[in-house]
Amino acid sequence: MDGDRLTTLLGFAGALVVLAALLWLVGIDRVLAVLSRADPSVVAAVLGVAVVWLTAWGMSLRAVLGALGAVVSRPRAVLVVAAAIFSNNVTPFGQAGGEPLTALLISRATDSEYETGLAAIASVDALHFVPSVVLAIGGLAVFGLEIAQLGRNLLLAAAAMGALAVAVPVSVYAGWRYRYELEAAVVRAFTPLIRGIGRVVPGRSPPEPAAIERRIERFFAAIDRVAGNRRTLAAALVFSLAGWLALVTSLWLSLYALGTGVAVSAVLVAVPAAKIAGITPLPGGLGGVEAALVGLLVSTTGIDPATVSAAVVVHRGATYWFPTVVGGGVAAALGVGS
Repeated sequence: MDGDRLTTLLGFAGALVVLAALLWLVGIDRVLAVLSRADPSVVAAVLGVAVVWLTAWGMSLRAVLGALGAVVSRPRAVLVVAAAIFSNNVTPFGQAGGEPLTALLISRATDSEYETGLAAIASVDALHFVPSVVLAIGGLAVFGLEIAQLGRNLLLAAAAMGALAVAVPVSVYAGWRYRYELEAAVVRAFTPLIRGIGRVVPGRSPPEPAAIERRIERFFAAIDRVAGNRRTLAAALVFSLAGWLALVTSLWLSLYALGTGVAVSAVLVAVPAAKIAGITPLPGGLGGVEAALVGLLVSTTGIDPATVSAAVVVHRGATYWFPTVVGGGVAAALGVGS
């Protein structure tokens, strides 16, 4: 646990360095001056849109959990998503680092097995990828029609989204096509590792290989149940798309709150593309996402960096810090980390 806390503290320290460097380059005085002109009513609307985002993604998770036989109320699903975002935002590598903790949160909130929670969050994260790519490609297509040549940052974003658009579906298909072979490989790889950890954890005896195999099999069985339920997949995708549109609206409103209007296509590209920065070792992509958003928006809109940076501060306040605070309270209530 101490090692986890140290890793988290080092991650936040690195994120603060990145944020400080970004604000220093733009000019902290200029950013604060722009923020002082923000329309309070529009800023409040940004926070409201963040609630819509959390609600939509909560319904996406609820749909997947329903397919797995884990019943959860709508308000509780939204709170669990906030807790999931908290776990992603305080662990390095974003979703990849936060999923084990998120699975524990889901299992405790729904009184289900850990494997069910892990399968649910893995499925939801995979489904979230589809609308993000669709929105980004749509935004890039609009830019392609409006201007003859894309800027360097947009070309990098297009290349990254294009690579993901190919790599992720191919990986998912291969994983599904060879799922039984993959399951056997996971059992072979993780059984010695889990038993080794069990030997060194005080007060714990190493689990038997058969028990480990059964739990891994339950995880893959849960993934099969979600993938085979078309109604669940359709509902989860619709709610996921609604959440992404709320995130796009949040950034657009953040700029509008500062007296700046931009083409929707610009934020359609920026929001999904900047999410790629969440895979950095920084907790929740903090620092990396902000830098990516500023770079993309300055390139696509021509707005001065101080105004864009101020808008990103408002947007991330509603979509990073707000769910982190709320989700942290939910995680504490569920007893995670105690």
